[in-house]
Amino acid sequence: MPSAFSIHGIKLPLTDQDVSPIIWQALQTGEYEAKEARQVRDLLLPGDRVLELGAGIGVITSVMAQTPDVQIWSFDANPGTVALARRVAEANDISNVVFEHGLLSSGGASDHIFYIRRDFWMSSMIESQGPFETTISITSTNIDEYITRQSINVLVMDVEGAEREILGGADLKGIDRVFLELHDHLYGLTGVREIFASMDKRGFAYDPRMSSGPCVLFRRDDGAIRPYAG
Repeated sequence: MPSAFSIHGIKLPLTDQDVSPIIWQALQTGEYEAKEARQVRDLLLPGDRVLELGAGIGVITSVMAQTPDVQIWSFDANPGTVALARRVAEANDISNVVFEHGLLSSGGASDHIFYIRRDFWMSSMIESQGPFETTISITSTNIDEYITRQSINVLVMDVEGAEREILGGADLKGIDRVFLELHDHLYGLTGVREIFASMDKRGFAYDPRMSSGPCVLFRRDDGAIRPYAG
């Protein structure tokens, strides 16, 4: 086991051989997912049941896992990053996360091609996104069925453009918060507009207090007036 260094309060037992030079530099400087790490600390409440799509190397997963009495189910289509995420969780004595190699979608089970890239945060189901190292075939599972089965109430997503399809077709019954990264470089402002329209249709509102740039929180609107934040 390599000696660990820390980022966002999370120990990382990784070396420069585990990730690409670009990602290694972001880890060394503390820039890796810094904005997301700040936001998810305030996102969760004790007792939340979280579904995370796009585990990466488990940094944001591990930050969320520090919330008391939280249970997390974390998926990634890249088997290599799932293995790293499990290593990170073990190094931080995290036992309230279940990591799965898998793909969730809003439709029925279907086969997909997933393009794995050296900069793993660019891995996706979009071939035109750029050069890739290899591909795998992966069968999706229906997200709404999984949400119901595990009584999920919070959805966290960083899935390189797949959020457009998922949020456009999923019912999201039982979900009260959705935190995601928008990828307008993949689907343009048209895709952003479609996501906002889909969330509005399902009773979710954009939360400006918990959103920053492409990292957006949608909260189910209960009609309550919020205290002035200053």
